[in-house]
Amino acid sequence: PLVAHQSKHQSTMSSAPKKRTFRKFSYRGVDLENLLDLSNEQLVDLLPARCRRRFSKRGLKRKHMALMKKLTNAKKAATQGEKPEVVKTHLRNMIIVPQMIGSVVGVYNGKVFNSVEVKPEMNGFYLGKFSIYYFFFFKQK
Repeated sequence: PLVAHQSKHQSTMSSAPKKRTFRKFSYRGVDLENLLDLSNEQLVDLLPARCRRRFSKRGLKRKHMALMKKLTNAKKAATQGEKPEVVKTHLRNMIIVPQMIGSVVGVYNGKVFNSVEVKPEMNGFYLGKFSIYYFFFFKQK
């Protein structure tokens, strides 16, 4: 009975190949395409409290704007289907915004630049979170 059950299961699998469906990304109910079209004020309303406070009270400094400009230039220079050039930075406190998605950032951890490919799920986090600066050291007794 067990062998017959396996052959029946194999015949049903081969007759109807199942197509994979991928989950569409949305950040707090807004699709990725719409997220890129939002104005700065609308984007700030979607971000967590710490990020809202940073953007509304203090805004982006010159260094952060320069990093954004370098990232957009690197994305424009890359050919279709290829990863853009790594842009190195010490700005661990830069908040990831939708314009940075798809870029590759080299984030300094105090010793080396760790390459971080910015994905949509990273929106609203700090760059430093993805470039850890410490490692776990266990003493042996």
